[in-house]
Amino acid sequence: MNSVVNSILPREFYNRPTLTVARELLGAILVRVENGARVAGMIVETEAYVGESDLGCHAKAGRTPRTEVMYGPPGRAYVYFTYGMHWMLNAVTEAEGFPAAVLIRAIQPVEGIEVIAARRGTQPRARWTDGPAKLTQALGIDRALNGADLCNPDAGLWIEAGKSIPGESVTIGPRVGLNTVPEPWKSKPWRFLVR
Repeated sequence: MNSVVNSILPREFYNRPTLTVARELLGAILVRVENGARVAGMIVETEAYVGESDLGCHAKAGRTPRTEVMYGPPGRAYVYFTYGMHWMLNAVTEAEGFPAAVLIRAIQPVEGIEVIAARRGTQPRARWTDGPAKLTQALGIDRALNGADLCNPDAGLWIEAGKSIPGESVTIGPRVGLNTVPEPWKSKPWRFLVR
């Protein structure tokens, strides 16, 4: 367990500019532990959401019960429900009091494949965790983990250091699904994807 604790990304990792965190989360390992069993995947796609001025960010509405976690300390999970059916996982970033987070958009499964298969097996394997709602379903992440401390192994959800992804292997572009968000926010190149 000590080696796990040593590889969990520390709070200082998250207490940095959101775009830096979003880029550096690529290659890190998202881990969910349930009943002592690890289910994990390498993060391969992220998006940055930065402050109340970012019209693509939930914090544009200010401090609300929904966004409260985003204003808290960095390194917490911000889990929200969308479209009346999907959970989405974000890692809170930057200084406490400033609402920012990184949406984990996709992972490549590396551990607990049988658990993921049981939850997502009706889909082709390549589609099991290639979207933010798919990965939360695959890892059993829901409202109960909103506010979880990603820096504490007792939370059952954390991110471990993984491998560094070289720049030539990363595509940077606009965030997904912000169809009604005005420019320039709609087109900000704040999405990071491992090719």
